[in-house]
Amino acid sequence: MKSRAPATEWGRKAADLYQPDYARRYRQHDDALAVHDECGAYTAFAGWLHEICTTFPQPIDVLDLGCGTGRYFSALTNVRTIAGIDASSAMLSEARQPMHQDRMPTSAMTLVEGDFLTYDFGADRFDFVYSVGVLAEHTPLDTPIVGRVARWLRRGGRFAFTTVHPESPSIPRTAGRSLGRIFLPFTSGAIRSQLRTRLLSHGLYADEARIRELVEPAFVIESMTRMISEAHLHALCVARKAA
Repeated sequence: MKSRAPATEWGRKAADLYQPDYARRYRQHDDALAVHDECGAYTAFAGWLHEICTTFPQPIDVLDLGCGTGRYFSALTNVRTIAGIDASSAMLSEARQPMHQDRMPTSAMTLVEGDFLTYDFGADRFDFVYSVGVLAEHTPLDTPIVGRVARWLRRGGRFAFTTVHPESPSIPRTAGRSLGRIFLPFTSGAIRSQLRTRLLSHGLYADEARIRELVEPAFVIESMTRMISEAHLHALCVARKAA
C-alpha cells in the first residue's frame, strides 16, 4: 500500500537514505544474523517482542513502526494481522520476503509506504505497536508520536519501543555535552528544561525520565530496562494504554 510522499524532515531523510543498494545490504545483514547473531542484540530484541506477544490472551493485530526489511516479523506470535510502515519503498520491497519467512506467524500482512509521523491508521486499530531502533534514534520520540500511537491502540493495547539512551558510548562526548551534564543538576525551571532538551538532541535520545514524561498518563509503564547492542546503549520500554 502506497501513501503520499514523506511529509516530515525525518521521513524524507529515511526515504533518501534507504535506497535499493542500501536496502539490499541491510537485508543481507538480516540473513547473516539469521545464521549467527554475534552480538546477541537481534536475539534479545526478538525475544523481547515475542514475550510481549504472549501476554495477550487473544490473537492480536500488530503494527511495526519503521519496519524496514521486516527483521522482527518472525519474532511475533499469537498474531492475527501484521502491518508495517516505512518511508523507504526499497526497504519495503525487501520486507515482502523477510528473514525467517518460514516462521511468519500469519500470512495477513500489510506494508505501507509512508511517513508514520503523519500517516493515520485510525482509532482503535491495533493491539500492539512496536518500534525497534527507530524512535529517539532516527526520528524524535515526542508528544505527537506518543499521542498517535495511543489513538491507534485499542484499550489495554501495548506500545513497546527502544531508544538510544543519552549515556550511550556511541554519543560523542563533546566539551559542551560534558559541561551540560555537569551543570544540569544545578539548574531548574526553563533553563533546566532547555538544557535537557539539548542534551537529548530534541528527541533523538531518550532516558528513562524523558520516556516517563512523554508516555504517562496516556500509558501505564509495565517495564523499563536497558540493553547494549553493537551500536548503542538502549532504553527499552513496554507501556500499556490506560483505560
